[in-house]
Amino acid sequence: MLLACGCGGGSRQDVGEVAGTFEMKLLHASFPSTQAVARPARLELQVRNTGAHTVPNVAVTVDSFNYTSNAPELAADKRPVWAIERGPGAIAQPPVETQEVSVPGGGQTAYLNTWALGPLAPGRTQTFIWRVVPVKAGTHTVRFAVSAGLAGKAKARLASGAAVRGQFKVDIAAAPPRTHVDPATGRVVAGSFSATP
Repeated sequence: MLLACGCGGGSRQDVGEVAGTFEMKLLHASFPSTQAVARPARLELQVRNTGAHTVPNVAVTVDSFNYTSNAPELAADKRPVWAIERGPGAIAQPPVETQEVSVPGGGQTAYLNTWALGPLAPGRTQTFIWRVVPVKAGTHTVRFAVSAGLAGKAKARLASGAAVRGQFKVDIAAAPPRTHVDPATGRVVAGSFSATP
């Protein structure tokens, strides 16, 4: 996608990105299939550069952390399914004392749903981790896609030539399962999730 800029004299956003196809492999993808509102969850993707050239800027786009609402009174139509507590990347070290309420992670980009972790040399692996909290009950599909750059010129492909992408189907319960303490052992016993509405 090419974005137009209203400022004069600016250069194209993709001017520095190397064009090409880079072979990559998805080594690991996990996200709990059953979750509950207000209970933290972790989405993890691990990718490897299986090609012969360095990937310019390995990135992941997740298109399903939000949904679109048609309610007329909303200022913005994007509403969260998951609140992102921390995204991929190293935590920034502020130069002055400060109190961070929600640490975004160092992999944030100008794109709202894309995180990038920089160049990836041949044979090397990079792990993307999101710490999220479900806020909307129901059944949701989370789709993700791996790319080799942010401007669309550097493309990530499997050895088969297919795009590096995937999805998770997640059921979010309106309440966490009930737990109790077994009086005989003193251990906490988790109940089962109730059906989503």
